[in-house]
Amino acid sequence: MTAPAARFRTAVEDRDLAALEELLTEDVRLYSPVKFRPFEGKPAVVGLLRVLLRTFEDFHYVGEFAGTAETSADGTATPSSVLIFRATVNGKEIHGMDLLHHTEDGAGRIEEINVMVRPQSAVQALGEAVLAGLVADGLAPAPARP
Repeated sequence: MTAPAARFRTAVEDRDLAALEELLTEDVRLYSPVKFRPFEGKPAVVGLLRVLLRTFEDFHYVGEFAGTAETSADGTATPSSVLIFRATVNGKEIHGMDLLHHTEDGAGRIEEINVMVRPQSAVQALGEAVLAGLVADGLAPAPARP
């Protein structure tokens, strides 16, 4: 496992938001399975990670891979790691992966995160729970009532 992935994994497992924040570049992007546009910038991504740490139940990593992959932002190949996880959200079992793109400057910071989740019922439960958390934290407007 790469050093940035190991630090990310430890921070997530310890629910250490400060350590996660230190790992991120200022212009970090997080691509979510429930939103087309990425969360951009450290404040937005840290806010989302805060909600996710509260939302996931029984979160644990079950595997990892390292190599290179193209970023979603510009297609640049970067050192990358995949952390495979399992969790529960509102009674739905989730299988997922965090694809982490690291900087090449020696600092080992994370510049892009792609989160992939299955099955569809879990994606829906996760989306609803995360939206509620973002609204509660003042990071997203409340959905309009029909």
